[in-house]
Amino acid sequence: MQNPSATDPQTDRRGRLLKVLGVGFGLAVIIGNTIGGGIFRTPGVIAELLPSVWMFLGVWMVGGLYALLGAISTAELGAMIPRSGGQYVFARYALGEYAGFIVGWSDWISSCGSTAAVAIVVGEFAGALFSALAGRSAAIAVSITIFFALLQWRGIIWGSNVQNVTSVLKALAFLALIIAAFLLGGQGTVSEPAKVMPAGLSLLAAFVLALQSVIYTYDGWSGVVYFSEEVERPGRDIPRALFGGVTTVIAIYLLVNLALLYVLPLSRIAGQDFAAGAAAQVIFGGHGDPIFRLLTIVSMLSAINALHLMATRVLYALSRDGLFVGEAAHVNEGGTPTVALLGSTTVAVLFIVFGRTFEKVITVLAFFFVANYTLSFISVFVLRRREPEKERPYRAWGYPWTTSLALLGSIFFLFGAVASDTRNSLYALILLAASYPVFRAVKLLRSR
Repeated sequence: MQNPSATDPQTDRRGRLLKVLGVGFGLAVIIGNTIGGGIFRTPGVIAELLPSVWMFLGVWMVGGLYALLGAISTAELGAMIPRSGGQYVFARYALGEYAGFIVGWSDWISSCGSTAAVAIVVGEFAGALFSALAGRSAAIAVSITIFFALLQWRGIIWGSNVQNVTSVLKALAFLALIIAAFLLGGQGTVSEPAKVMPAGLSLLAAFVLALQSVIYTYDGWSGVVYFSEEVERPGRDIPRALFGGVTTVIAIYLLVNLALLYVLPLSRIAGQDFAAGAAAQVIFGGHGDPIFRLLTIVSMLSAINALHLMATRVLYALSRDGLFVGEAAHVNEGGTPTVALLGSTTVAVLFIVFGRTFEKVITVLAFFFVANYTLSFISVFVLRRREPEKERPYRAWGYPWTTSLALLGSIFFLFGAVASDTRNSLYALILLAASYPVFRAVKLLRSR
């Protein structure tokens, strides 16, 4: 097995990633990558499925617990294997090149597609805010995607500063919305159910579907591990960023939902595409819609920057390890993998331009993100058994119980996804089967 700290002479000639990041950036990238459009859309889905205040809030706490348990285990891997590239690094090191190939490529394509999806929402909302931009959502989305790529081209310092600023603005915007809801709201009837609660197996099915939506909304909590070798003190700062970021996201999500319940009855939240928008209308009257759209745009900008940074590191890591063209491992003086950034930006732009064509691809690849978490949790067990003496600056608290719970939660989620979305899950399994000959072809081409 290749030593993760070993130096590749070719990588030396291409340049190195810079070890300049700290806890602040880790928090910013987790908050920026996690909190996005999901928190605006998901409450309406949850209230429709679980028309009880306690069940509505409870499913958010269960999803937060899953993210926290995942962070406990991922922190051990990130501190132990400080290489940039995200969960691909853990899968490759613990489970072999093929597992790494699956995780890396699905993660990279999903990140590029997510960049496009977020940029399109920004374009649509900007068009609704400013009449001169109406009907130009695709052009706006492409422009924003390229703009953030150009900022990052300057170097990781530029990229991290942009991430810090946009994430702080996002947190402040949500804080302002929460405070306004409690100061100016108070019209919600939290005891009023939207409809009769399901019971028995119907309740279990509803809870599983609601939990799937919540876990999707929490996705992004592992953002800091994409930059592990760029963190100055990974053994200390990665665990701190993970725990600080996850607990901050949990707090924001719970406060947002409490604020919604304070402003709107549960029956008004149920089925709303943008429950926060409906709440803003109640709080701010005629100004509610533009305020909500502006809040959404601010939230999405930090996500675009974070997704660019993360996708670039995944493609860089794949290239450095021989699973993509070697040129994508080139790093400029500012610490940016420029070819990987160009490739990631190009794919994101293609997703925007041909959105309908790629929509099903993203839906299918969404299945893989919890599968990737599953492989990371399995990696903790494998490495504890295979390399018990390896230095671990941080050891997962409560191991093996916390890691087992996170692993069981992931497996439970995957079974639920197969049951609720069988067609796309089948496509994902077909894609998994087809990935092996592609993996062998890539290895053959690189060897030549």
